Amino acid sequence: MNNCFIILASGQSKRFKSKSPKQFNFYKNKLIYEHSIDKAINSKLFKQIILVVKSKSLIKKRYPKLVKIIKGGKERSNSSFIGINYAKKFNPTNILIHDAARPNFSINLLNRLIKNLKNHKAVIPFLMSNDSIKYAFKKSIYNTLKKNLILTQTPQAFRFKDLYLLTNNNKKKIQDESSLFIEKNLKIKFINGETKNSKITHKDDLNYLKMNYGIGFDVHRLVRKRKLYLAGLNIKSSLGTLGHSDGDPVLHSIIDALLGACKMGDIGEMFSDRSKKFKDIRSTILLQQVIKKIELKDYYINNIDINIITQTPKINKYKKKMIENISKICKISKDQINIKGKTTEKLGIIGKEKAIACEVIASVSKYD
Repeated sequence: MNNCFIILASGQSKRFKSKSPKQFNFYKNKLIYEHSIDKAINSKLFKQIILVVKSKSLIKKRYPKLVKIIKGGKERSNSSFIGINYAKKFNPTNILIHDAARPNFSINLLNRLIKNLKNHKAVIPFLMSNDSIKYAFKKSIYNTLKKNLILTQTPQAFRFKDLYLLTNNNKKKIQDESSLFIEKNLKIKFINGETKNSKITHKDDLNYLKMNYGIGFDVHRLVRKRKLYLAGLNIKSSLGTLGHSDGDPVLHSIIDALLGACKMGDIGEMFSDRSKKFKDIRSTILLQQVIKKIELKDYYINNIDINIITQTPKINKYKKKMIENISKICKISKDQINIKGKTTEKLGIIGKEKAIACEVIASVSKYD
């Protein structure tokens, strides 16, 4: 089936009150519009994905060939018109129109929409209103019956030929594509929407995130004739860490913190020190494997806070490079990482330069 997915990301976002358009703000470690593209690609339901934006120069990321980027119009209805007419060249059977400001829809919703298009020309997800809504007209306020009110969402799904004809014959400004069918008294199939599929309108809408936290700790003896690796850096030192792998206490602690936050066990279970294949392995490789595993479970990292506890070397001069390393491996911004160097004031085995330790707290959230 030739399905096309249009993402409208050209809005002015006046209520969002930001220097950059709303769709180009970060949400759950991605730009808002990127969530819609990634879900459309991962669903494998579409032969074409059309992103409609204010300016093509805003898009820095490279996408597969099925993703087309085009310039939209001033209003949502203008951008929708442009996108639908652009899609005609691909001769799609079905077309879905989606507002980029709704990043939390599920692939299951996409499947249900397309399934229902087999027997209907228009399929719209909706929710019943939980609020008592008043109708304002001129200077008067009127009551409404909540049971008669529904809240429509996007994506909205249509047989392409029907939507194309209605769009090109319409002269009015519309709020969404279902309005075209309602105006002509055409039949629409309404299906259950998703509570989480809310629209981001104000900056405060970005603030609610459910987080899980994990703690990691690691300590290694310092010995001669071993290299000293900290956060993936090879530090010049007469002493190095004793360990089955390269003995990097920072990366080991990060691994344990992330595994703990994602409820995926610990480093010993995943990379046993009894296994020869992990003998002298770089901890950068181990952390890369962990990042892949947590991504497969749809987790993403919010932040990592690190305490490196050592009498020597002094951590301050290595902080910047350490953060760069961790940022690249974990695929997060450097602003999401904090490193602090601590000593034990020459107390204990760490104070006597016989060991080095690290503790980490990490927080993660899950994609919808």
